[in-house]
Amino acid sequence: MSTKNRLGRRLIQLYVGLALYGVSSALLVEAGLGLEPWGVLHQGLARLTGLTIGVVSIVVGAAVLLLWIPLRQRPGLGTVSNVFAVGLTMDGTLALVPAVHSLAVRIPLLLAGILLNGVATGLYISARFGPGPRDGLMTGLHRRTGRSIRLMRTAIELAVVATGFTLGGTVGIGTVLYAVSIGPLAQLFLRVFDVPPASGGSTVVAEGQPAGAILRR
Repeated sequence: MSTKNRLGRRLIQLYVGLALYGVSSALLVEAGLGLEPWGVLHQGLARLTGLTIGVVSIVVGAAVLLLWIPLRQRPGLGTVSNVFAVGLTMDGTLALVPAVHSLAVRIPLLLAGILLNGVATGLYISARFGPGPRDGLMTGLHRRTGRSIRLMRTAIELAVVATGFTLGGTVGIGTVLYAVSIGPLAQLFLRVFDVPPASGGSTVVAEGQPAGAILRR
């Protein structure tokens, strides 16, 4: 694959992945059976402020990105794009999808949202344009503290879920199902969508982080 074609494929994967991530997050909101950890926080803040959940996602993403400064993290194209693309796509999807009330519809919607989230994660991380703001916070704390990525991710997401739940975010079976399934799904789709590195070189997500090391936005 030529360098030009490889770059084109990576850009397509990045923006399709980010768009699908926003769609998947919106499906989880519509299902109403529990959101992913950061979604719980976004929904809680949206209910507190009166802003849309997509706008809150953008504001939180930008605020988290500021935390990269003391952690000496470098944002990439994917990092900045993540801040805006996911929130805008999420609000757009919520405006188009009608409200659902029957469990016969909400359960498939939940499952579709989780599966699509895995696909989206595999797409945009494999594009290798840098981690999302929340991922970078996790890896930055890992580097600064010496603690494992797993520990940093767990600590951050527990704090996020607890805060979001206190503010009125939805925690439920969907939150648990997402937590146990997103890792395997992301690993699967990282392999499916991986862009082969250029001949004689290696491609990394950002500052030495392999694509498989990051499993959240």
